[in-house]
Amino acid sequence: MCSDADPVHAAKGLALVKFLNSGQACISPNRIYVHEQQEKTFLEELSSRVSKLKAGPGINKDSKIGPLINEEALEKVDQQVRDAIEKGAEVITGGYRIKDNGLDQGHFYAPTILNKVTPDMTIYREETFGPVAPVITYREGDDLLEMANDTHYGLASYVYTQNLGLAMKLFEGLNFGIVGINDINPTSAAAPFGGNKESGIGREGASEGIHEYLETKLGGFSI
Repeated sequence: MCSDADPVHAAKGLALVKFLNSGQACISPNRIYVHEQQEKTFLEELSSRVSKLKAGPGINKDSKIGPLINEEALEKVDQQVRDAIEKGAEVITGGYRIKDNGLDQGHFYAPTILNKVTPDMTIYREETFGPVAPVITYREGDDLLEMANDTHYGLASYVYTQNLGLAMKLFEGLNFGIVGINDINPTSAAAPFGGNKESGIGREGASEGIHEYLETKLGGFSI
């Protein structure tokens, strides 16, 4: 999120895409960069929204957060959160396995927001695939592109800004296969889907995806 972005709008979008399917989505953001000028308002709005997410079985109409897929996934999320806390991260909300109201029989993890996340934390480097939002605050003069591209992964990224020139600069500079500008769902069946670096080679969907199912014939003629 850039310094000129609307922090409330950004928090709303993040809450939707980060906690989609309890964070178990390949396009779920794993690192959230927030300018220091926007930190307070952004965290207040995000916390307000996340605290209202009720965990429970999908058959319950008021459930907003379901379980993780298995015990291994739950332990991975918990280890990343505990590692971050031990290294100085601040828990805004959540940060624990949910065991009350009979949910101890499932793999439920509380929707979590971590602030003051740093590069030495496991959650900064590894995909979480769970309902945890790690927030990294940056300052004026910090190279946002360099920080965002400092990862082995490159599937989806999201930018919030009201500056068209800055939006284009970030769109062109981000080494990700998908970039949403003020848009948490830039994908569609008609658009190519795929990532860069260790997030895959090639594309699914659109005309680019058709190429994967075609065979190219080469002919050499000498007349």
